[in-house]
Formats: sequence, C-alpha cells, structure tokens
Amino acid sequence: MNNETILIIDDDPQIRMLLSDRLEMNDYIVALAENGVIGLDMIQKENPDLVLLDLMMPEMDGMEVLNRINRDHPDLTVIILTAFGTIEKAIEAMKLGAYDFLPKPCKPDHILLVVKKALERKGLREQNQFLREEIESQYNMFIGESSEMKKVMDMAHRVALGKTTVLVGGESGTGKQLLSRAIHTMSDRSDKPFVQVNCTTLSEQLLESDLFGHERGAFTGAHQMKKGRVEMAHRGTLFLDEIGDMTPSIQAKLLHFLEQNEFERVGGMRPMKVDVRVIVATNKNLTNEVKEGKFRQDLFFRLNVVNLVLPPLRMRTGDIKPLAFYFLDSFNRILQKKVKTINSDALDMMKKYHWPGNIRELENTIERAVVLSSGEEITSDLLPLQLSNESDEILKVGLHMDEAILKFKHQFITRTLQFTNYNQTKAAKLLDIQRTYLNRLIRELDIKTK
Repeated sequence: MNNETILIIDDDPQIRMLLSDRLEMNDYIVALAENGVIGLDMIQKENPDLVLLDLMMPEMDGMEVLNRINRDHPDLTVIILTAFGTIEKAIEAMKLGAYDFLPKPCKPDHILLVVKKALERKGLREQNQFLREEIESQYNMFIGESSEMKKVMDMAHRVALGKTTVLVGGESGTGKQLLSRAIHTMSDRSDKPFVQVNCTTLSEQLLESDLFGHERGAFTGAHQMKKGRVEMAHRGTLFLDEIGDMTPSIQAKLLHFLEQNEFERVGGMRPMKVDVRVIVATNKNLTNEVKEGKFRQDLFFRLNVVNLVLPPLRMRTGDIKPLAFYFLDSFNRILQKKVKTINSDALDMMKKYHWPGNIRELENTIERAVVLSSGEEITSDLLPLQLSNESDEILKVGLHMDEAILKFKHQFITRTLQFTNYNQTKAAKLLDIQRTYLNRLIRELDIKTK
C-alpha cells in the first residue's frame, strides 16, 4: 500500500480529475489545487511527497510557484505538467530544479512510471539522510571472539530476515543501537530507512507527535502537517530506544500500532497503515517493570517475541584488547595521531577494571589516552584515575562481609559518578536506582562528589 501524498496544482478541472483518478486507483493519497496560490497554501497544510505542477495558470504561473517551492521547500520533488507548445518552458523549469515533466494529455501508464521513479528518488534521499553517519564515531561491535557475543550475533543473523519484533536488552553502553542497526543491515529491508526514536528525550506530547506525526492545528505550534517517524520508516525498520521509559498513554498507542499495523496522526481521524519492522531496546528489566505496574504486560508480551541480551564488557574481558586496538586505530585517524600500540601494563589494568559504562566507557578511555599521548604507545599513566585506583582497592579476602559490601558500594558508586562526570541523575539511571536514594548513599558512604 502506498502512503505517499501527491498534490496536483492545475487550473484545468479535467486534468485534475484524470490525474487524481489514476493516482487514487494506485493507492496514492491525492490533494488538489486549482491555482498556484492555493497550491502553495496546501503545501504548508498537507506536506506532500510530490507535486504535479502546471506551468500555465492564472494569478500565479507555474514558474513562480516552482521558485517559491525551491525557496521554501527545497527538498520537495516537483514534476511539471506541460501542454503542447510549452516544452521549452518545461526544460527551463527542470534547469531550475524540477525532477521531470509530463506532456498533456498524459498517458496513464507514463504518469505512473514517472511518479514512481520520482518517489523512489525521494525515498533514496530520505534513506541516505537517516543512514549517513560519521564512520569514525562508531565502534565495531562485531570485534571480539567471546562466546557470549557469538551467541548473540548468531541469533541476530537468524532473526534478521523475518519481520518479527525484537527486544534488545543490556546495560548502558553495551551497543544495543548498533546491534539493532546490524539486524536491519542483515535484513531484506537494508535498502530502506532505519529510523531511530529515543523515548527518554521528549515529553509525552512531543514523543507522540514524533512517533505518529500530527495534523495542522492539532496543538499550539502545529502550523502544518508533519509526518511521524513511523511513517518515515515505511518498508524499513523503526528502532525505539529506551522503551522502558515510555508513559502508559504512549504504551497503549504503541500496542495498538503493533497489533493493528495502523495509527492516527495527533489530531487526525484517518487511520494510516504502514509496513514497518520494529526493534526496541532497554537497559531496564521489563519483567520487574511489569510487576511494579510501570510497564504494560500486554505490550511486554507483544515486544518480547525475540529477546537478545548484550553481555556487559566485564563478562567478555577477552574482547577488551581487540576493541581497544580498534578504537586506537579509529582515533589515530580522527585526531591525526600516530600512537602505535597499548603496552601490557595498560592492557592488564583495563582487563581488571569493572567497566560500569561498558564499551562506551572503553571508547572514551582510549580517546582520552590518544589525546594525552605524546609518544607511540598508550601507557598506564594515560588511563583515567579510576582504572589505576581499582588495583589498589581490590577487596581482600578476610574482610568482614559488612565491611566488604560497604567498600564495594563505595568503589562502584564512585566509579559510576566519575563516568558520568558526577552527574547524579545520569549515575542513578546507570545504577537503576532513584536519585534520592543515590544521594542518601553518597552521604552515608562519605563519597566525594568533586
């Protein structure tokens, strides 16, 4: 099913009817405008995917409309409608940015072919926008030979080709987003968009609008219709990060979408259908969240079809060395440095460290060491203080159990605070405890906060 909206701007009612009938028969959504002034207004209201624009119109001719579109909506694709005798103007319009032109009278099959190619071009442009990323800013989660990672990747390969919903779990910094993107890349949707939504960064109203879009006037500030991420992911993959932080209201709407494969824009009355593969990720224990009434049980069952859990870095210490050297090569290129190796003392120190921030913390550690290095190797003195302190503060056999527990809490909370640059809100989230409880522990354990 096509979900694209096509706006026809033409003063000839017969042409509008002919084009509208042909496009609607092929499941396109069609909007009509009888002149350029109305057409420009409808572009604001409908946010179409494609415009079919007549050149010869009263009040405002097609060239003026095209210039306005180029100025205000540079990414909007335009096809010119031209009668006999205006071919030269159509060619001039293409020089100004029009995608193609259709001669009048239009042959039905030719209309559909040109429209299809124009929309495919638009889709490729959107896909590049979503998939384009700085290669240097990514780490390669496939590096490593640990059995834990091999199990996860084997399962990811097996589920990639289906449309099954996947729930990716794991601590912060373990690579949940990259695993989700890898599943998309290995799927038959790899040439379609991978659209990401972070469920923690927006308020409930903004998240609903970001997910499902909104109609013009749906709320204060909604000056024009906006497509949501769900629509943008049509025929591709929708990745919902930190799904455990969704409010109950959005959970209900997401459940309806997953069950019915349809949704409504905020302020809209028309159900929309899309073909989307959904992957979700969380660092929370959703089973506990369900028991505590914070997460809908029916949504959890709907999401938990295939569950992949990424192991923390402390459980795959054999992968620390290859990951560290991968980051070393990467930051050498980015920072234009020539650090050749990591010495054995530094590697031993990294293998003994607990890594509360997982791979992301390792990446930051190597970047810091490369920045500070003035020689050809990373040495232990270039590593953050918390790594070198750990070997001096390892819990020794013979301590009373209560004392050992207090010592461990002190070390672990201190390292987490250091990792978050002493941001207590972020630290509490990593520790999966309330900020007020963290603040109490800091006072009780006499932990320095800078």
